[in-house]
Amino acid sequence: MLDSLGASLRDTIRKITKAGHVDRSLIREVVRDIQRALLKGDVEVHLALKLSKNVERRALEEKPPSGMSYRDFLIKIIYEELVAILGKEKEIKLKPQKIMLVGLYGQGKTTTAGKLAKYFHNKGLSVALVACDTHRPAAYDQLKQLGEKLNIPVFGIPGEKDARKIARAALKETKDFQVKIFDTSGRHSLEDDLIKEMEELKKIIQPDEIFLVMDATIGQQAGKQAKAFHDAVGITGVIITKMDGSAKGGGALSAVATTGAPVVFIGTGEHIEDLEHFNPTRFISRLLGMGDLETLLETAKQLELEEEKAEKVMEKMLTGKFNLKDMYEVWEQMSKPGILQKILYSLPFFKMGEIDKNLVEESEEKLRRYRVILDSMTYEELENPEIIKGSRIKRVAIGSGKNEQDVRNLLKEYHRMKKMMKEMRGNRKLMRALRRQMKSGNIDLQGLL
Repeated sequence: MLDSLGASLRDTIRKITKAGHVDRSLIREVVRDIQRALLKGDVEVHLALKLSKNVERRALEEKPPSGMSYRDFLIKIIYEELVAILGKEKEIKLKPQKIMLVGLYGQGKTTTAGKLAKYFHNKGLSVALVACDTHRPAAYDQLKQLGEKLNIPVFGIPGEKDARKIARAALKETKDFQVKIFDTSGRHSLEDDLIKEMEELKKIIQPDEIFLVMDATIGQQAGKQAKAFHDAVGITGVIITKMDGSAKGGGALSAVATTGAPVVFIGTGEHIEDLEHFNPTRFISRLLGMGDLETLLETAKQLELEEEKAEKVMEKMLTGKFNLKDMYEVWEQMSKPGILQKILYSLPFFKMGEIDKNLVEESEEKLRRYRVILDSMTYEELENPEIIKGSRIKRVAIGSGKNEQDVRNLLKEYHRMKKMMKEMRGNRKLMRALRRQMKSGNIDLQGLL
């Protein structure tokens, strides 16, 4: 996701942290680097120039708060200005509501409807999906399959060509559900008949939210599309899909922000779980390689770990004081599709776009294999991995149906991860401080990179 933009910005940050001192020459060099990074990331020229000029002006005119170095202050300015171009976070209200999805053909509306349904279902709300796409062949069948996979009811009338009739009937049939998500028809462009259909459905449904769904690959054109839909039906937010594989993601995000329509969610992968509530501050933190421990903890909670247990396990991981029993609990959850990548992107040092998808898939398969081996260990061995040697390795290998080298590789992975987590302790402390200081506006990033 935005690998080129993220890599360029991180190089700029490193240049600041390694500089002997901050002067006008360094500031101007950094500003030029930021301009190049943003333009390479498909951010619109005017917006890139505006941001870089703001960074230069603030760096030359403003003074750092007491106790903050000029290096940290310059990084703080860059961080704040990057967050500013992405607009404000839109709150997702967890209450009864009707959501209408709109957009053109091929943007991912139906798949997003399923992802959105799962999001609200995981939050404890009852959800129903409504198939109002009467133009695309098999749209109802696709939504029905998603609903069955998620165990979420789908209402539709196969063969019915009038989306208005489906909407009216659905409002009666789904009245007992707290969240109703309406998947609507698209076109190849914002044609008059599509506008008319959206307006009529809006009157019938009276949605609390109208979300425009569009593909990140359209880049800067996202702004024009968002404005056109907003003028037509008054969208309340935007969901950008395919953010995991688009070099134009920066253009799409920044272009939408200029319209005043907030980005509500971003699609970060093919799995049904790969829908993320868009938070500009967290997004920029991960883009700059600062990590995102809030998302990390939320992911642990999402994996059906009790809150207290999740915090305990994460604390053990980040201090390196965990054993194979703790590791088993973590690996069991991380084996689920898409979870490993989400967790890695939340950690400091793991950068957006620097994790090969094939390697992630191989790692997921390895985790499933390791769980089988862990099942063959005794409680004593799980509590004290150091005792697993010689004859114990042989016994575990036979019991799990694996070879002895697989068992040794598991132990090697465990010790490697334990060592890596210990090395991250300083960054964990800084991330906690960052969360506190973001609210006050006094962000201390010293030593973070």
